[in-house]
Amino acid sequence: MLVLRSIAFNILFYVNLGALMAAAIPTFVMPRRAILAMAKLWARSSLWLLRTVCGLHYTIRGREKIPPGPLIVASKHQSAWETFALLTLFDDPTFIIKRELMWIPLFGWFTVKGRMVPVRRGAGAQALTEMAARAKAELGRGRQLIIFPEGTRTAPGAAPRYKYGVAHLYAETGVPCLPIALNSGLFWARRSLIRKPGTVVVEILDPIMPGLDPKDFLSRLQSTIEAATGRLIADVENEESRQSAPAVSRGTG
Repeated sequence: MLVLRSIAFNILFYVNLGALMAAAIPTFVMPRRAILAMAKLWARSSLWLLRTVCGLHYTIRGREKIPPGPLIVASKHQSAWETFALLTLFDDPTFIIKRELMWIPLFGWFTVKGRMVPVRRGAGAQALTEMAARAKAELGRGRQLIIFPEGTRTAPGAAPRYKYGVAHLYAETGVPCLPIALNSGLFWARRSLIRKPGTVVVEILDPIMPGLDPKDFLSRLQSTIEAATGRLIADVENEESRQSAPAVSRGTG
C-alpha cells in the first residue's frame, strides 16, 4: 500500500505541476507577484496531495520568531519537501538556486520571472560576488531570501557540510538570518520514490542578528540548526521505537 500511494502521489505531483505551469503562462505579462502566487498555490496543493494520498502531514513551530522585512532564511535541506513547502511561510520569498535550473524550458523561465537568485557553481569568488549583488537587490525589495547552506540534500544524521556562501551573504547584506531545522528526510528521502506517512516538523529558531564575524556566524548557524535537527530526528525515532516495542504482559495472580 505504501508503494502504491507513493506512486500515485508522484504521478499526481507532476500532473499538478504541469497543469499549474500551463495556467501560469499569462503571468509572464503580469507583475512578479502573480507568479509568486502561483508558486504558493503549487506548494499548498502539493502539501494537500501529500496529506491526502500519503498521510504525510506537517507542523510549524516558532512562526512568531519570523521577523518582518528582509531576511536570510537558512534552512536544513534533507528533501525536496522544503523546496516548495517553505514558500508558504513567507510573504515575498525568493530562493538561491543553481543557475542551470533557469535554463529548463518553462519552469526555468518562471524562476527568472519570480526573480530567483542564481549561483554559478564552480565559479569561486566571482560566483559569490554575483550572488551577493543579486541578493542585495532582492532584499532591497523587502524579500525573504531562502538558502540551503549545505547546497544539496543530506540524509538525516549525515555529517553536515555547510558552505561559506551563507556567511558571505550574511556579511554583505546586513540583514538578520533566520535558521530553520526540520526532519523531512525521514519521510521523503533523497533519491527515493517512497513517501512515508507521518508528520514533518519544521522548527523556526531564533534569528541571528547582523554584526557577527562571518566565521563565528557560520559556526553558530551550523551548531544551532544541527542541534535542533538532531532533536527532531531523535523525537521521531524514539516514538517509532516506543510504538514498535512489544507490550509488557502483566500477571493477573
